[in-house]
This record gives sequence, C-alpha cells and structure tokens, in this order.
Amino acid sequence: MPTTSRPRWATRGPKIVRPIPGPKARSIIKRDERVMSPSYTRSEPLVAGEGWGCYVKDVDGNIFLDLSSGMFVLNYGYSHPRIVSAVEQQLKKLTHFAGTDFYYEAQVELAECLTKITPGNFSKRVYFGNSGAEAVEAAFKCVRWHKRRPRVISFTGAFHGRTFGAMSLSSSNVVHHRYFSPLVPGISFMPYPYCYRCLFRQSYPGCDFLCIEFIREYLRKVIPPEEVAGVIIEPIQGNAGYIIPPPEYFPMLRELCDEHGWPLIVDEIQSGLGRTGKMFAIDHWKVIPDIVCVAKALSGGIAPIGATIANARVMNWEPGAHASTFGGNVVACVAAIEGLKLLKEQKLVKRAAELGRLALKHLKELEEKFKFIGEVRGKGLMIAVEFVKNDKTKRVGTRERDLVLQAALKRGLILFRGGKSVIRIAPPLVISREDLELGLDIFTEAVREVGRKC
Repeated sequence: MPTTSRPRWATRGPKIVRPIPGPKARSIIKRDERVMSPSYTRSEPLVAGEGWGCYVKDVDGNIFLDLSSGMFVLNYGYSHPRIVSAVEQQLKKLTHFAGTDFYYEAQVELAECLTKITPGNFSKRVYFGNSGAEAVEAAFKCVRWHKRRPRVISFTGAFHGRTFGAMSLSSSNVVHHRYFSPLVPGISFMPYPYCYRCLFRQSYPGCDFLCIEFIREYLRKVIPPEEVAGVIIEPIQGNAGYIIPPPEYFPMLRELCDEHGWPLIVDEIQSGLGRTGKMFAIDHWKVIPDIVCVAKALSGGIAPIGATIANARVMNWEPGAHASTFGGNVVACVAAIEGLKLLKEQKLVKRAAELGRLALKHLKELEEKFKFIGEVRGKGLMIAVEFVKNDKTKRVGTRERDLVLQAALKRGLILFRGGKSVIRIAPPLVISREDLELGLDIFTEAVREVGRKC
C-alpha cells in the first residue's frame, strides 16, 4: 500500500537525476514491448515508481511534477492519506460482494451522495460500472430502452470511450474507428461549437449559431426527430483539447431537446467533480441534463469505477436490462465516498476556480508573447494551450506542441496532449499555489526554449 505520510522527496519540486528513461525504466519498457498490447498510446518513456500529492518519482529516482492528474483521474492527488486509510479499513472487512444481486451500504451511500450533487431537483437513479466508457454505454442503452427509438445524436470531436457503443458515439480520431466496422448503427454527428476553428468559418458572436441551425436542418432533411432517443455531449470536449462552447450554446441545445422530448446526456467523465471550478461543467451554463456520466476522478485512482446518474423517469428499465459484476465494487465505493468528503470539506471546487484564474492569467500572458500559441482557454483547473504555426493562419502546430511537451518533461514536468496541437493542463485540485506556480514557470521555460527554435 502507498505510504500515508508525505515522503521527503515529494516536497522539493521536480528533480532529474538520470537521463529519461534511466536504466531501470529502459529495462521495464523493453519487457513491456514484448508482452503488452501495442494499442496503448505510450508517448513518453516514463516508468512510475511512487506518487504523492502532485509528485511522481520514477523507478530511477527522477522526480516529476504532474500537471495532468495521472490522466485526469487524481483530483485528490496521488496516495491521499485519507482515501488510503478508508480503503485499508474496508479491505480488512470485505473486498467484494455481488452488488447487482445483493446489497451493501457503501454502494447505497455513494449513490445517495451522487444524486445530491448532480444537477436537477428531481428523483434520480444511479447505475455503477467500472469506467467512463461503461458509464456512457449505460446511458446509451438507457435512453434507447426508455424512448424505444433507434437513433442518438453525438458531436464531432467527441470522445466517450473505446468500447463499441462508446466508440460509436466518438469522433475525435479516425484511428478509434479504423477496421472496427460495423459500428453501432443509428449515430448522427453534429458539429461541436469550436469557435477558434469554426467549421462554418464564422466568428462568435456574429455567427447566428449555425452549429445549432445545422442540427435543425438535419432534422428537416435527414433524420426524423421522432426516431431520436437522446443527445450525448461533453460540456467541455476533453480529448479534442478542452473546447468550450460559447455561453448561449447549451441553453439552446437544451431547448431543442425539450422541443422534441429528447433526454440530454452529459459526459462529465473528465470535467466533473470540481475540475472546472463548478461541481460539474454543465453547471457553468445553468442547464439541467437528464443523465450525467462520471468516472475518472470518482474513486481518486484507487479502484475502477464509473457511474451513470439519471432522472428516475428516464432510468426506468426493468430488472436484468443492464448490470455489471464488478460495478460499484465496495472498495471503489468507499474510496469515492471519502473523496467526495474531501471535495466538500476542503472546498476543492472553489479552490479549483481560484487557482484556475491564477493559471489562466499566467498563460494568457504567454499567449500575448508567443505567436505560436494560438489560444489559451479553460475553466477552473481544466486548461488548454493550443499551438499553431502562425497565429494569423491558425495552422495547427503539432510539432511545436510536441517540442514543448518534451522540453517540459526533461525539466520534470508532466503535461498531456489533446487534439492535434493542444497541451492540456489539469493538476490535482489539492495542488498548492506554490507548486502550481512552479509548474507554470517550468512550462514557461519550455515554451521559451521552443520559441527560440521556431
């Protein structure tokens, strides 16, 4: 089990003592290449050994500051002592029980917590799975069962997971679909409002919201609205590079759903649980969805878990219609309950909003100075820096983005790719102001280094 007291190495900032990868890391990577699926997208040669807070130490002793929260999972940081302690206590009592056929209190308690914090003052039901993809699969099946209709509307740039239903709803990268056809039928993709790169070559706010008008035109000419079971959307597109719709978009989409009686599903797998400075990203637009999908940060990285929280009127399927052997595992539920307590007691949602403003200010100043930074955007601690060849043409700067990532890593800073040319910055919500500022300073150094070359 991880230590419950802060190790000395996790208090002094990043420190690179050996080349990356070092000898132990190279040995493990070589073994990995012989036995692991080549489908994994390993982009950096980093082999983790220990983690604490916002720091990771690799197997060769290099120390990294992680501004990606372990791929957006660790809102409470690595090895949070309270979560570790709660899990240790549970492991001594019960590690698994068939929650789909019997009962245990932790599952009920977590479901009660989730129905309280998700938007909407109506009766709700919760389905537990093991991942974000499973949360989406449940939502997909749920609206089809509820409406008895074959079609679902999704959006270009979406990423909802890699299982067949979730993959069929996704369109962020053609590699996710290549050679896997036939996919689940009945999915129609609409343009996501990516104002920096508008598909309609318009500029907000003088765009007449052609992205919404396109849906209406599609309903008139291609798909009958009475065949649509629901709409699924990320309030902020994650994999595509933290794309944020304009303020009017979600109220307009909700109005369209209400007009046709469609349940609205929001995928909050990456954006939920305080990440954006609100409990859920959709709260920024004061729009009430019918279904909310959560996962990633829910158990603090301790155990796999995903949840689909739905209006009870919509989640009205019959016993046996959907279930999961390991969904809502008792250990995962205990970790999630303790995490939600931390979120509330330490006011981490408010903290994410405050630290996010600090980070955005710093990064916006970089945007002013470097022409190969096209746009800085974000809410709370969900921030994107989009790189370009030129700030006038907006030509994607994939090479520039990758050079910045490499320059940051060699200084001991972990960041994450997004879209074609975006760096995603999403540190643990428990990160100290000092560590966040240190990370931003290292990022600035990396940008300057690349700026001298480009």
